[in-house]
Amino acid sequence: MAFENIFYEKQDDVARITVNRPDKRNALNRATRLEMAQALEDAESDPVIRVLILSGAGGKAFVSGSDLNELSRLDALGMEAFSSTLGQRFYTRFEQSPKPVIAMIDGLCLGGGLELALACDIRMASDRSRFGAPEMFIGVMPGSGGTQRLARLVGYGKAKEMILTGDMIDAGEAHRIGLVNSVHPPEALEGAVRETARRMARNSPLALKWAKRSINMTQEVGLSAGLAYEILAESLLFTGRDKEEGMKAFFEKRKPRFKGE
Repeated sequence: MAFENIFYEKQDDVARITVNRPDKRNALNRATRLEMAQALEDAESDPVIRVLILSGAGGKAFVSGSDLNELSRLDALGMEAFSSTLGQRFYTRFEQSPKPVIAMIDGLCLGGGLELALACDIRMASDRSRFGAPEMFIGVMPGSGGTQRLARLVGYGKAKEMILTGDMIDAGEAHRIGLVNSVHPPEALEGAVRETARRMARNSPLALKWAKRSINMTQEVGLSAGLAYEILAESLLFTGRDKEEGMKAFFEKRKPRFKGE
């Protein structure tokens, strides 16, 4: 695949999408979003790929936000159309992907970039990264999932503070409040992310898919309905060959060879 705004690579069972607009601090324009969606579709359809990593090129930004040159031209109906396709819906595609998604954050993670990271399953950052929702400074608000996912992740009080002030926080504070899972020196970040991806990728693709869906369900339903969904997902896994292979490998004291069946 040939892309102009992203790098897309596959290494063993891990795929990686890197936003490559360092001169724009990796701000997401329409063309970049379309290329990322195409790469996501490829990763999801490839049975070899088990984990996806998202990153930004240049070492200055993961994603600094949405491209305001495009957003500033939208009226109300245009914004609704954007949100339901390349805005809110675009981020949700990563959240709902059957494969785990890790955000590898090095540098600025602001606005739409923060919303993209929030839609990922795991967020790992360098210690020079900074996070914020600065939409208030231009008279708007996070509109692609930021008000919903941030509050669910770090709590209502901290989410309101970040969104209503627009203030940025550093990586240490992001880790303290649970916004990121871990913080690393810049030179160690990729190795740590790859190791996490490898630990995930060694597991059954079916178990990864249904565990992710079950955890996501906690944001949609109450406890009783969530527990019922969990039982159904677990029971479904008990029909698969991966379950048989996993248990057989355990008793034979060897590593399982999962095939996603």
